Amino acid sequence: MNLTIRFGALLLIVFAAKGQGIPPPSTVQTEMPNVASGKKTYLEYCASCHGENGKGMGPTASALKTPPSDLTALANRYAGKFPEDYVSDVVRVGKPIMAHGSAEMPVWGPIFNARDKFNELAVKQRIKNLCAYLATLQEKES
Repeated sequence: MNLTIRFGALLLIVFAAKGQGIPPPSTVQTEMPNVASGKKTYLEYCASCHGENGKGMGPTASALKTPPSDLTALANRYAGKFPEDYVSDVVRVGKPIMAHGSAEMPVWGPIFNARDKFNELAVKQRIKNLCAYLATLQEKES
């Protein structure tokens, strides 16, 4: 009987959500990127090492064994196209490869997960916003 009650409660929740126009989780999409929100995330989590301008000269940069990357040159390193997937991966899970720098860079995925109450869509949106902001910092190759 306990299983029947639980199943009934689950059905009630599903139908109540459907009646309110809430799409099932598998169909929810992240929103368009918000550059202002991305800038806020950047200033809070990245600027201390990469600097406010993204050039790798933040106030804590001198304390690191490997200097932080110049984030304004990412597109130049990727044939003029901002590498959003690469940046998302580095932010979320880290990539200890020389092109980015050392493994000293924090992996922000777990921190964003906790901050966003383990809401995967919110984490994806936060990283998408951050990438949108970083794309605005890209310098043209001279």
